[in-house]
Amino acid sequence: MPQLSHPAHTLLEKFDGFRVEIDSARERADIVLMRPPYNIISMAQRDQLRLTFEALDVNPSVRVIVLRAEGEHFSSGGDIKGFLEASPEHVSKLAWNIAAPARCEKPVIAANRGYCFGVGFEISLACDFRIVTETTRYALPEQKLGQIPGSGGSARLQKMVGITRTKDIVMRSRRIPGKQACEWGVATEFVADADLEAATDRLADELRGFSPLAQRTAKKLLNDTEDSTLAVAIELEGHCYSRLRSSDDFREGVEAFHGKREPKFSGR
Repeated sequence: MPQLSHPAHTLLEKFDGFRVEIDSARERADIVLMRPPYNIISMAQRDQLRLTFEALDVNPSVRVIVLRAEGEHFSSGGDIKGFLEASPEHVSKLAWNIAAPARCEKPVIAANRGYCFGVGFEISLACDFRIVTETTRYALPEQKLGQIPGSGGSARLQKMVGITRTKDIVMRSRRIPGKQACEWGVATEFVADADLEAATDRLADELRGFSPLAQRTAKKLLNDTEDSTLAVAIELEGHCYSRLRSSDDFREGVEAFHGKREPKFSGR
């Protein structure tokens, strides 16, 4: 198991259905789902994924986190039997665990091909960027089980596409193709299936080229102001802007711009 630079790594004696790859040279960590063919996410795996995101978030050698999967499907969803066996206390933590990518200060990319159903869709919605292909199918199929999404899926989706489209997806358990998801603003980028890895690499490398301080600030500001009024959002934006004005990264960015060179950001 790779060193995650966090006390949580002692709790992860064995990853359940995924692995972690850390490339310090590229300042990148990949969380790779690996329970083929459908990469079903177990109840225990949800806890471990949260701990892993938290550990990578404080790892100084990681600037960008990528969530991807082995095989032709990202994830067909959760372990259905596990819901019947889990305690009410455990079930109540589902949304908190799956929201771990959103709580990360660092940018998180989801690379989605094939089935991306249920919790697979929900954890992707909690990421900052979603790259899809012509094989991608997003769905929240819980109505077919006499249930509703329980890990933030319907709530996050409604913020993105509105109540009408969300009802269409949730109440009819509709599958949304990757291209349509991109047109609706659910996905960030639509690429050919063979180009998914290359597109993910490009985005990860692009993001690590920015100031980590500015990236953290932008992500937190946007997340915190999603439900605020316009006046509050503008006020908070001004405070964040003012704070960054005094950073070493801002000075480096300005000097690099005038010097016609690439900036070397330190995160301070």
